[in-house]
Amino acid sequence: MLASLPLVYLLLMAVVATFLFCFAMAKWVPVRKGRVAWPLICGACCLGMILVGRLQYQNWSAQHMLVLYSFGWTGLTIGLFPSRRLMHKYATEINEGVKREKYEFPARYQIAAISSVIIVTFLGILLS
Repeated sequence: MLASLPLVYLLLMAVVATFLFCFAMAKWVPVRKGRVAWPLICGACCLGMILVGRLQYQNWSAQHMLVLYSFGWTGLTIGLFPSRRLMHKYATEINEGVKREKYEFPARYQIAAISSVIIVTFLGILLS
């Protein structure tokens, strides 16, 4: 259904999902290099997903992969929302020069991130 939309709308969905993720990560993880790194990482992931979709047995089109990319990054942004304070705390400590032996990331935050990505990506598969 969504994959039948014109390519311009799918690219707009991907840009909005990328902007949402990059804006959230720049706010939650205040690292100077992050403002440059996050969009580059997102762009590489988008191109990688399109390439992997082409190499699959099913030969998924770029439109299908753009829908999955958009839903996947939106799900990741939603899933990382509960851990935003912890990520901000660790990032500010690292910026101040404080090094820890181990950075604790509770299981509830991991479950929230993983389940959100899985659920929203599954919804993207159903809608594409």
